[in-house]
Amino acid sequence: MSVREPYPPVQLRTPVALAKRIIWIFSGIVFVAVVVLNRVQVPTSGTWDVHVFAKVNAVLNSLVSVLLLLGLFTAKAGKWSVHKKVMLAAMSGSVLFLVSYILHHLFAGETRFGGEGAIKVVYYVVLATHIVLAATSLPFILLTAFRALSGRYPEHRAMARRVWPVWFYVSVSGVLVYFLISPYY
Repeated sequence: MSVREPYPPVQLRTPVALAKRIIWIFSGIVFVAVVVLNRVQVPTSGTWDVHVFAKVNAVLNSLVSVLLLLGLFTAKAGKWSVHKKVMLAAMSGSVLFLVSYILHHLFAGETRFGGEGAIKVVYYVVLATHIVLAATSLPFILLTAFRALSGRYPEHRAMARRVWPVWFYVSVSGVLVYFLISPYY
């Protein structure tokens, strides 16, 4: 039988209303930046593989998926100090993914999917759900983290039960999108 750790002490003292406002503004800025930067392509010398960032994205998404599973298991086991470190690592991996995603689209532009038939339908369904959920999940991930870091554990737990599956789906579907589109780079 494992021993559950007590909840860690409150670490943030930011007023909730201010934190929510900052999170929503930051999330909006990130969303607009991604949309705008997706429309820009930077020419390259052609001497390096511009799709290296897509490979990095797949690795980062895979790592985030594993970290999210580890975060779930550590939470269920009541290992709060490990859970906190794992989830902060998952958030860091997601930030690195975002940077790599923007760089990939800046240098590589858009890639058209070349599959036919059922696989084309599968690709576009996965891609569409991935994009919508990725675009809308950031503020909820940040709000969930804020609730934990500010010691609002019951609120954190309630929100995490809804946010974690979405975040996990986004990270796993990102890897699937990569494997489906990579033959057409």
